Amino acid sequence: MKKWIAVLAAIMIITAGCSSKETEKKEATEHKEKEIEVEETVPPEELPYQFPLSGLGTAEESSDRAVAVVVNNHPKARPQSGLDKADVVYEVLAEGDVTRFIAIFQSEQPGKIGPVRSAREYFIDLASGYDSFFIAHGYSPEAKDMLERGVIDNINGMQYDGTLFKRADFRKAPHNSYITYKNIVKGAETKGYELDEAPASAVFLSSEEAEGLEGTPAEEFMVKYGSPSFDAIYEYDAEQQKYHRFNGSEESVDFESKEPLLIDNILVVQMDHSIVDDVGRRVIDMASGGKGYLFQKGKVNEIQWKNEAGRIVPYKDGAKAGFVPGKTWINIVPSISDVSFDSQQ
Repeated sequence: MKKWIAVLAAIMIITAGCSSKETEKKEATEHKEKEIEVEETVPPEELPYQFPLSGLGTAEESSDRAVAVVVNNHPKARPQSGLDKADVVYEVLAEGDVTRFIAIFQSEQPGKIGPVRSAREYFIDLASGYDSFFIAHGYSPEAKDMLERGVIDNINGMQYDGTLFKRADFRKAPHNSYITYKNIVKGAETKGYELDEAPASAVFLSSEEAEGLEGTPAEEFMVKYGSPSFDAIYEYDAEQQKYHRFNGSEESVDFESKEPLLIDNILVVQMDHSIVDDVGRRVIDMASGGKGYLFQKGKVNEIQWKNEAGRIVPYKDGAKAGFVPGKTWINIVPSISDVSFDSQQ
């Protein structure tokens, strides 16, 4: 009997020890989970500086000069390389219904950009608003005259084809000219241009202002350029709080990463367009101001735009309309009726 009492006592001691260990383990696990929950709810430390063209935070003040590159948007040039890294992208008509991009880089420097295409005088005007180092491959007669007069610091593929600019073997000319960021820097050094002065900052909303944005619902809209191949469609992703871009059913992605282009602000502005020659080249009135729409956070507001020191700046109710920090695309159209969206969403 004493033997069984001793065995029972031993079992009780072991069980109690195990129970104690399990309790300690459970308490430790619960404590760890609470620590994780606390860590997740702690807001990230605000960075002391902002990039001037994206408004996103940075640990160190940026002194990099803006670089503007004319990027091809012909269907044979898609998908393009590097557009996902641009802070600001202008989309504007060249000849016919063909649009091109003027991509402004400052906060990020993609490895490869292109296909690079030829300049027009109003492309140079847009790039000049950011004191950009201007990159193109080719030019109209008017643009060539401006570049030769030194209106803007630049390098051009007409002089550096095969050296700073490289031809891709998977596409045919004129849709296959590319440049690396390293060669952009090399080109600036070759011509004695400085790349160490940042552009003036755009106006950005605070996080509280961005979250409190009001406007007409506009989670999907189209910017028409006269051809299904070039009409741009934007769709809002509520989870990411950004817009995706499409040409027809084809989503705009980066050629290198295959990731979609994600956009925080789309500014659509109406400017008077005039055809000036038999080729179909245009003159665009970028000085007079006019009507437009600003799409942000799945909402749209009517704005008036002004040209301030070469930049297209939106105004609402007499004050500058701030941008949501992130990527901004500016679509220039001949008529405000070229923008269509369902305001009943």
